[in-house]
Amino acid sequence: MKKMIYLVMLAFLGLSFTFSDSSSINKVNNQAQATGIKFENISLDEAKKMAKSSGKIIFIDAYTEWCGPCKRMAATSFMDAEVGKLYNSKFINLKIEVEKTEDGKFIQRTYGIRAYPTLLYIDAEGNLKKSLVGLQTAEQLIIAGKSL
Repeated sequence: MKKMIYLVMLAFLGLSFTFSDSSSINKVNNQAQATGIKFENISLDEAKKMAKSSGKIIFIDAYTEWCGPCKRMAATSFMDAEVGKLYNSKFINLKIEVEKTEDGKFIQRTYGIRAYPTLLYIDAEGNLKKSLVGLQTAEQLIIAGKSL
């Protein structure tokens, strides 16, 4: 009976460490998101309206779920504090899954996207100002962002 009580206590102790660690990880992830690029959860048409009224350029991360470099950029370059500061002040930022959304299919056709990730910088009228293909470092994103 004593062994059973000890086993139950050990199980609860183990679970408490598991929940403690996951909340710590969530706090770190939330802090990282606060410093990186903040992507708007809006349609391309809504972004164009915002761009027209604000005078900002639209930055689009055109990605797919299966794209390894897309995931790496999302976890590194897009989380960089300096990149976030520049892009959040200068651009309307969109993250669009190209294969599964209507906006994604539209930008794939319109801008001839054939590789991932593709990063687009467009104006309020939809005119392409700049595009980048492939994994970009934080430094490369800063250079591209400052050039517009």
